[in-house]
Amino acid sequence: MSKPLVQVVPIRPRPAELFIQLLGESGFSEAREQAVRLTRRLNGRRIWNINSTAAGGGVAEMLHTLLAYARGFGVDTRWLVISGSPEFFRVTKRLHNALHGERGDGSRLDGTAHEIYDEVTAANAAELEHVIDSDDIVILHDPQTAGLIPYLSRRGIGAFWRCHIGMDEPSAEASAAWKFLAPYLTEARAFVFSRFAYLPDELYHGRCLISAPSIDPFSPKNQLMDDVTARAILRHIDVIAETGNNASRHFTRSDGSIATVNRRADIVREGPPPAASAPLVVQVSRWDRLKDPVGVLRGFCRAISLGAPSDAALVLAGPSVKAVADDPEGGEVFEEVVQCWRALPREQRRRVHLVNLPMDDLQENAAMVNALQRYATTVVQKSLREGFGLTVTEAMWKGKPVIASAVGGIQDQIEHGVSGLLLKRPADLDAYAGSIVQVLNNPGLAARLGENARRRVMKNYLGLRIVSNYDDLVERLEHDQPEPHTDVVGDTV
Repeated sequence: MSKPLVQVVPIRPRPAELFIQLLGESGFSEAREQAVRLTRRLNGRRIWNINSTAAGGGVAEMLHTLLAYARGFGVDTRWLVISGSPEFFRVTKRLHNALHGERGDGSRLDGTAHEIYDEVTAANAAELEHVIDSDDIVILHDPQTAGLIPYLSRRGIGAFWRCHIGMDEPSAEASAAWKFLAPYLTEARAFVFSRFAYLPDELYHGRCLISAPSIDPFSPKNQLMDDVTARAILRHIDVIAETGNNASRHFTRSDGSIATVNRRADIVREGPPPAASAPLVVQVSRWDRLKDPVGVLRGFCRAISLGAPSDAALVLAGPSVKAVADDPEGGEVFEEVVQCWRALPREQRRRVHLVNLPMDDLQENAAMVNALQRYATTVVQKSLREGFGLTVTEAMWKGKPVIASAVGGIQDQIEHGVSGLLLKRPADLDAYAGSIVQVLNNPGLAARLGENARRRVMKNYLGLRIVSNYDDLVERLEHDQPEPHTDVVGDTV
C-alpha cells in the first residue's frame, strides 16, 4: 500500500495557564472566556490547519506551539500536511520567490506549471474528502495549499487562506505569481496577511485580515536557558571549543518532560571551533537565497578588516539540507555558501563556521537554536526579502542586539537605534559590516539594544490570542458578509 499523501501531525495539548505569568490573572481569564465561547460556537466542528511541511520554517513552528495552546483550552484544532512531487515543490518555490519579487530559478509560471500544480492538488484533495467533514473550518497556509480552496468550497467547507509572505511594493514577478494563484483564491471566505502592505490589488481587500505573528515564549526555542546550559549544548554540538565542562545539556519539552541534547551538528570549517570566550555573530535561517547567507559571509569578512575583534567568529546555521521536503533549493544554496567560503583567504575561512543542525527531533533542534541565539554576541538577519522574520522576534526576546535588513515585517519589529539596528539597503555590505563592528566593540550599546528589544517583544509579539482570532474567523464564517474595509486582528495562525 502506498503512503498517504496527507499526513496528520499530532498535537498534544499544552496548558494555556503558562501564560498567567505574562498576561496576569485578568488577561488569562479573558482568554479562557473566549475559549469557552468559541467552543460553544463551534458546536463539534473542527478547525483544520493545512500546510506542506511539519518541519522547518516559521509557519511550522507556529503551528506546533500555538495549536497546542488552543487544544489546551479545549478548542478542537488539528493539523494536516500535504505532500507533492519534486516538480510540484519546484513550482511552489518559484511562487514563493515571485511573491517576494524574485525570479528564483526563472522557470515559467505557465500552463505546464499549472498542470503540475493541479495534479498534485487534486490527489491531495481526494484524500482530504475522507478526513475533513463538510461543516469543518479550514485554514490553508501559503501557495502550496491555495489550490485546495475550490475543492473545499464545492463541499461547502469554509476555507481561509493565510499568506505569510509578500512584498511592500508591486513588481512584475509578484504580479505573475498572483495571476497564477488568482483562479484558486476566488472562493476563499477570507485572506489573512502579516502586513497591510502585502495585500495585492488582485484581491478584494474587504475579505482580508491583517495578523502579525507571535512567538511562544515557553517553547524549547524560546524558553529560559542559562549561560552554562547554552555553553554545554554548543560544546556538545561542536560550535564552540570544548573546555572539559560537564554541565547539563537539558531542556524542557513542550509536554513538560526533561530531555537532553544528544545529537550533533554537521559543520563545515577549517581548524578548531571558536573559543568559548570569542564574540559570536550568528544568523540562523533556512538555506535560502532570500536570506542572503553569501552576503552574510562576505560582510562579516569586511567587518574583520574594519576592526571587528580579532577573535570574533561567524556562525551561519540552518537546518540539515536533507530535512526540509518543501524547499528543493536548500542543498544548492548551501553548496553556494560552501564554495564562497572555500574561496576566502585561509585566515578568514578559519573564522567562519557553516552549521547544519539535525532535524530528527524538532524540539532538540529548537534547543540548539535557543543555545545559539542566547550565546551569540549579536544576531543578524540580512534578508533580501522577508515575510515577517520570526527569527528576529526570537532573538529580540532573548535580549540580543539584532542587526537586520529593513524589509518586510522586520522593519515593524525593530526601531532603528533603539531596539536593534536596521540596514536600509540589505545589499550594502559596508553598512552591514560597520554595524557588526559597532555592536561588537560597544558592549554598552549592545546591552541597551538588547534590553529594549526584549521589552518590545513582550509588549507586541507575545500573548495568547489564537483563540480570540479563531473566534473572529468563526464569526466571519457565520455571517459570511465581507466588510467594506480591511480588518486587523492578532496572531491568527
